[in-house]
Amino acid sequence: MISKNRNLKIFAGSVAGIIVFLVSIFPVYWMLNTAFTPNGLTRRSEPLLFPSNFTWENFQTVLFDSDQTPFWPALINSLAITMLTVLFALAFAFLSSVALARFAFFGRKTFIVVLLFIQMIPGEAMIVSLYRQLDTWQLLNSIGGLTLVYVATVLPFTIWMLRGFVLGVPEELEHAAMIDGCTRVQAFRKITFPLLAPGLVATGVFGFIQAWNEFLLALVVNSRPEAMTLPVWLRTYQQVNNETDWAAIMAGSTLMTLPVLIFFVIVQSKMTSGLVAGAVKG
Repeated sequence: MISKNRNLKIFAGSVAGIIVFLVSIFPVYWMLNTAFTPNGLTRRSEPLLFPSNFTWENFQTVLFDSDQTPFWPALINSLAITMLTVLFALAFAFLSSVALARFAFFGRKTFIVVLLFIQMIPGEAMIVSLYRQLDTWQLLNSIGGLTLVYVATVLPFTIWMLRGFVLGVPEELEHAAMIDGCTRVQAFRKITFPLLAPGLVATGVFGFIQAWNEFLLALVVNSRPEAMTLPVWLRTYQQVNNETDWAAIMAGSTLMTLPVLIFFVIVQSKMTSGLVAGAVKG
């Protein structure tokens, strides 16, 4: 009887898991379905669950249509801004998290509380001040200006997250290495830093997603066509005086997901171990 109830629970859990998976994956499937459907068929009253008249025309429109804002400059801008954001955010967050976790100094607890407070402030509340500051520095519509904004946006959370990973590595390991003849810097570099690699990857994934998908700040700061990122570029297919080209939007969205998928494939093993390690101590 117990075995039967256990099998029933396993079966019910499996069915529930499949349902959740299908519900979660359906928007992605619908995006792909629309991307390969002719634009004229996307406005039918009856939705098509499978692509009808399978076509690559929407991708050709996105990549090579001269009447639209070019895709390739937007892709280059997004890649450059995202990679720079991840690089600088990890560098600053790493140094800050080590200082917060390993050294006792005046105002450390206050600094941690301030980080949490800054994280709770919505980005929309700072748009005017950010815009005026970047305008003063002549950094509007530039890769450097938007990168600076994104680094400031993701830095509080990355510091807090990395601090948990540093606390999860016992300080006694460094002390043991120092007893064996290593300096403090050598002990950190040879012992602690390799153990923090999964945490750096997991934190870098957060920064990557934030910078890659962010729309509002990019719309305000980089509004010129040559400075657009991909989320802002995708908006150009929705115009007031013309019909929205939903097929092209879905094709562009599909292309936008490819760099993210490639990034996740590269870092997935480290990311998984990093997320688990981050739950050990914080």
